[in-house]
Amino acid sequence: MPDLLEAGGLRLVEVAPPVVPADVRAAMDREWGEAVLANPALFDGPVAVCAGLSWEAPDDLLVAWSRVTYRYFALRRVPGATAPRSLFVSVVQPTDDGRVLVGRMSSSTVAPGRWQFPGGSVEPPTGDEPLDESGLRRHAAVELAEETGVDVPAADLTRCLVTHGEDGQVGVHYLAPPLPASLLRGSFTALVAAETARGRVSEFDRIALVGSPAELPDLSGPHVGYLDPVVRWVSRRVGS
Repeated sequence: MPDLLEAGGLRLVEVAPPVVPADVRAAMDREWGEAVLANPALFDGPVAVCAGLSWEAPDDLLVAWSRVTYRYFALRRVPGATAPRSLFVSVVQPTDDGRVLVGRMSSSTVAPGRWQFPGGSVEPPTGDEPLDESGLRRHAAVELAEETGVDVPAADLTRCLVTHGEDGQVGVHYLAPPLPASLLRGSFTALVAAETARGRVSEFDRIALVGSPAELPDLSGPHVGYLDPVVRWVSRRVGS
């Protein structure tokens, strides 16, 4: 069960990427190659990973992060290797009747059938731009639009929680303004139709609106570890 952290402030600091010995790197490359053969949709683009999480002040969190590429996650399949810890964002999109939107990952993704909030791994900025909370918020808004078709301005997202999983993964979760359920379903239907017309598979193959953790077992398939506690936390606040 991940820890739920309600931080007043959030600061991100870039640190050096992890050092991978040559033999471990060779094993990582082999595992990555096998993963790509199994799922050609995988790509070795840049990604930010969590290098450390600490309290900078009683209410402020400090996240140390590093630049790597997605193949580094193949270290999870190398015996004895230390794999990088994911740094991701997600969006809690409520309806105007207190439910929240969750989606099921499609067959083209790295976790087919898994239920989660809209979101994804954090990408490092280009050039000299810093990775800060404004960047996280923009990335979260992009993920929401790409996965559900719901277009919410980044400025309208409010950080509600940071989760820290037992595996070290850190998630920064943002709360969006409530929207009618009919609009959410219509936006997703239009997105899937547009992706199909382009010959592509949408990242979510299905969405659901849930009002409490008691409804999660009705969603067949695996759930991300943070889903139950975050839905529980949000249902007490959004639904109240």
